[in-house]
Order: sequence, then structure tokens, then C-alpha cells
Amino acid sequence: MKPLSTDLRQRIINVYADETISQQQLADRFQVSLSSVRRLIKRWRQGKGIDPKPHGGGHPPALTTEQLERVKTLIESHNDATLAELQVLVEEQESVWVSQSTMGRVTQKLKLTCKKNAAC
Repeated sequence: MKPLSTDLRQRIINVYADETISQQQLADRFQVSLSSVRRLIKRWRQGKGIDPKPHGGGHPPALTTEQLERVKTLIESHNDATLAELQVLVEEQESVWVSQSTMGRVTQKLKLTCKKNAAC
């Protein structure tokens, strides 16, 4: 979910500071959740500003860039292998376990396809 825009945050704070209004009424007026209003007001009162916090990062990739290059050559040399077979080959070659879903995403990222068969 995207953070509230800085403009909207500023309007919420301006109304909160200028009017006697409950946090619930403020949330209803600007069509945002009550918890968002509470967090915003709390940060504003503590002097931490109203700008959104930076993104937390996310889960690190299962394979490094170097490993992806080696996996690409592996897939090209075994172009008829299913995702399950590729999963085993990658585990043997790279000593890294990846799921079949990850193998599917890797093949898409590398713009490679596997043969159309029942197991792929």
C-alpha cells in the first residue's frame, strides 16, 4: 500500500491544528484510516515531521547476480528441463535451495522459457 501523499498529510495536520475535531472525524473527512491519522498526529507531536518513512527494503533475492548468470547458462544448456529439474540442478551447482516458484520467476527475469510439457 502506498503512503499518504505529503500534501494530504499536511492538510490533515492543518485541520487538526486549526479545528476542534476528533481523530475519527478527521479520518472520515479525508477518507483515510483512523490508525493512519493517529500515527501521523503522533509523529507530528513528537517533532518527527510528517513525511512518509522510507521503504523498509524487502526480502533479499535468493540468487546473486553472479549466480543468475551461471543459472542462465545452466538453463540454456538444459533447455528441455522442467522447473523441478532446474531446481535440482541449481541446488547441485550453486549449493542454494530455491523453490519452483523462484525458478519460474528467475526464468521470467532472464527472459528464458522452458519447453511446453505437462510438468512445466
